[in-house]
Amino acid sequence: MPEPGGHCIGDLGLGHQLRQLKGWPDLWLAPDKATLLERSAAMAAAQPPPPAAPDQTLALSDALLLRVLACLPEPTLTGAASLVCRRWMRLAGRLRRRLAVRDWAFVAHRLPYRFPDLADLDLFPASIAAPTALPHASSPLLTCAELSLTLDTSADPPLGACRFLDDDVLDRGLAAVAASFSNLRRLSATAAAESGGLMAIAGGCPTLQELELHRCTDLALRPVSAFAHLQILRIVASSPALYGAGEGGGVTDIGLTILAHGCKRLVKLELQGCEGSYDGIAAVGRCCAMLEELTITDHRMDGGWLAALAFCGNLKTLRLQGCSRIDDDPGPAEHLGSCLTLESLQLQRCQLRDRRALHALFLVCEGAREIQIQNCWGLEDDMFVLAGLCRRVKFLSLEGCSLLTTRGLEAVITSWSDLQSLDVVTCNKIKDEEISPALSELFSNLKELKWRPDNKSLLAASLVGTGMGKKGRVFFKRILPAHQRIKGKVLNYSTVVAA
Repeated sequence: MPEPGGHCIGDLGLGHQLRQLKGWPDLWLAPDKATLLERSAAMAAAQPPPPAAPDQTLALSDALLLRVLACLPEPTLTGAASLVCRRWMRLAGRLRRRLAVRDWAFVAHRLPYRFPDLADLDLFPASIAAPTALPHASSPLLTCAELSLTLDTSADPPLGACRFLDDDVLDRGLAAVAASFSNLRRLSATAAAESGGLMAIAGGCPTLQELELHRCTDLALRPVSAFAHLQILRIVASSPALYGAGEGGGVTDIGLTILAHGCKRLVKLELQGCEGSYDGIAAVGRCCAMLEELTITDHRMDGGWLAALAFCGNLKTLRLQGCSRIDDDPGPAEHLGSCLTLESLQLQRCQLRDRRALHALFLVCEGAREIQIQNCWGLEDDMFVLAGLCRRVKFLSLEGCSLLTTRGLEAVITSWSDLQSLDVVTCNKIKDEEISPALSELFSNLKELKWRPDNKSLLAASLVGTGMGKKGRVFFKRILPAHQRIKGKVLNYSTVVAA
C-alpha cells in the first residue's frame, strides 16, 4: 500500500533495511539493559573456550630447563618465572641461593621443599614475634638492616624479650635447618639461651663459613667452638636497654675468650654493642692468628682495650663504626704497641673529641697505608694533625668532616711523601681559594684525586682535560714540553681561581 505522501516504502529505498531489521536477533532491540547483559552472558557461555596452546617446555628435561632458567637475572627468576607453572616454581626454587625468611612457620614446614639448595639463609626477621597490639602511628622505629621494629615507649624496656620467639621454638627451627641444608655457607639467626640449635647447625652444616648472631650473650657463644670452618663471625650483643636485664647482660670478656679459643680460623670479626676490656681483645688477638679484619661497632668496652690490638699479629683492616667514645683510658703511650701489619684504618660515624684517645689510636695504627674518615664528629684541625703520626699513608679519604679546614688538611698531607690518592667530599670549610702553591704541587703528583669539598668547588671542573689526579707528574713530563709543564701552571692555580 502506498503511504499518505504518495510514496511507497520501496520507493524510499527502505524495503531492504526493513527486511534486515526483521532478521536481526532480539538482542539488539531489547529495551531492558538487564536482559541485554543476561543474553550476552548466555551467548558467551554457549561458545566453547579456545583451545589452550601446548606447553613447549614439556619436551625439555628438568636439567636442561634448569640451565635455561639459570641464565635469568635473580629478580626475574624469583618473580615472573616462578609464577608460570608449578614446575617452573619448583625449578626456580632449586636455583635460589639466598633467602630472608619472615615467617618462622615456613622454616620447619615448607622451606626445605620450596628452596632445597640454599647457601645463604637469614632467619633473623622470622624470629621476631608479631606484636599483640597495633603500634601507634607516632611510635619510633628501630631499624636493623632491612628489618624495622616498632618500639613501645611506654614499656621498660621498649623492645623486650617478648618480641622474640621462645628459645625452644628457635632451637627446633635451627634443628630443621641443620637437617635439610648441609651445604649452607652463611647463616643469620637469633641466639637462644640454650645452645641446642646452634650445636645442631654445627653438626649438620659442616661447610658453614659465615655466621651472624643477634641478641647474643656469653652463654650463647659456647657452641661456636663446634664450627670447624667458620671464617666470618658477626656478633650483635644483647642490650639490656632494649631487651631487659634478664637477657644475660650481653657479651663480656668471658664471651670473647670463649670465642677466641673456639674460632681460631676467623678471618673477619665484627663486634657490635659488646662489652669487655683489654683481656677479651688480647685473647682474640693471641688465639685468632688468621684474623685480618676487625670491626667494632658501638662498643661498651672498658678503658685500655686499644693496647690489646698489638696482639693481632695479622690484622690488616681496623674499622670503628658508631662509637661514641674510642678509649676512656688508653694508658701510657709506651705501653700501647702497634699493629705492624695494619693497612687500613676506617672511622665511620664516631665521636673524635677525645684528643688523648685519638692520639693513642693513631699510635697503634701508625703503619696504616689507608685512612678513611666518614661522617665523624669533632675532627677539627688540632685533632686531625694527630693523623700525621701515620707516615706511610698512600690513600686518604675524608667525607663529612665539616670542621676541618684547608690549612689543617695541608698541614698533614704535605708531610706524607708516599701519598698517591686523595678523596675530599662534603667538607664545607675546605675552600678552593685557600689552596696554597705547596698544596697545588701536591695535587699534580697524585695518581688519583677526588675533590668535592662543597657544591661551589671549581677545582674538579678546572681539572677536566688536564689529566691531573690520574697519572701524576710523569704523565705531564712525557706529554708536554719542558716550558709547558703543568707544574708551573698549578703553582699559579690559586690566583686563577680567585680571578
